Amino acid sequence: MPARSLLLGLLVAPVLAAQAPSIAGTLIITNKTPATATIIDVGSGRILATLPTGNGPHEVVAAKNGSLAVVTDYGSQSGGSTLTVIDLGSRSVARTISLGEYKRPHGIVFLPGDSVVAVTSESNRVVLLVNVVRGAISRVIPTEQNGSHMVGVSADGARGFTGNMGSNTVSELDLRAGTFVRKWDVPAQPEAINVTPDGKEVWVGSNATGKVSALDVATGTVTTAAEGFSWPYRVLFTPDAKLVLLPDYRGETLRFVDRATKQELGRINLPGAGPQGITLTPDTKYAFLSLSAQGRIAIIDVARREVVGHIAAGETPDGVAFTSRVVAPR
Repeated sequence: MPARSLLLGLLVAPVLAAQAPSIAGTLIITNKTPATATIIDVGSGRILATLPTGNGPHEVVAAKNGSLAVVTDYGSQSGGSTLTVIDLGSRSVARTISLGEYKRPHGIVFLPGDSVVAVTSESNRVVLLVNVVRGAISRVIPTEQNGSHMVGVSADGARGFTGNMGSNTVSELDLRAGTFVRKWDVPAQPEAINVTPDGKEVWVGSNATGKVSALDVATGTVTTAAEGFSWPYRVLFTPDAKLVLLPDYRGETLRFVDRATKQELGRINLPGAGPQGITLTPDTKYAFLSLSAQGRIAIIDVARREVVGHIAAGETPDGVAFTSRVVAPR
């Protein structure tokens, strides 16, 4: 190697090392086109397993204790009706849960206790509570609206909120009583949705208008929190609810917005990347963002608002979940 090239390599190497943070934990990613889920050791970037799912896997959620991950098998044109449960310890499919008549499962959240998930059935206008340990539906809660696609759940597991793309509404559900509570009108085609941990404010993205709205649950007031999106794909709050991360799939950006003031703090441009699913490390230092068009995951330093590394995933990655549990043999 020429001396100049060797010197350049020595100068560049520490920079690259600094840009690849050492994070202990495991990522689970859904790959829509091949109908698989990829399990990755974040510290090494190694793919530990690629497992089969049902057709059209979209979302994935991991239990807080790192024991299980659950994938929603949204399906193809006929619509899926299963959940794929992954045992992270053995890095294998533990079971496939049939949802029977309930089609198009999509949005999914683990409730406290790590045994029950709340999952939308878009075709049936309901949210299902499914015990993924027993493999059975424990409750069916009507949303009373069309196209209930994603669901946000308060930190205590008491309230759920769905964005209803076919009715242009948000539904509030009492998850403990198993009942529909009320609905609010919001800008058209509300897909992305989430609720602050205290259950007091819901943010919802409108695919038709490119606006993200904030809904005050107590008053029902809907205000514009951010706008100018091409496709506001997801809404992610930090646990303290001070910061909101908003991937814009077609706009190819990730925006950072102060929740209280609704002021944009910055954005990351991601040309040609197709940003979709997003999750955080528990300490909120890093976010993982699936880049569907590039087949990889971006590692983002949240405080600096910049990409500091990438991890290879499968084809067309979408949903992404993280657990601090290290499941790779050392």
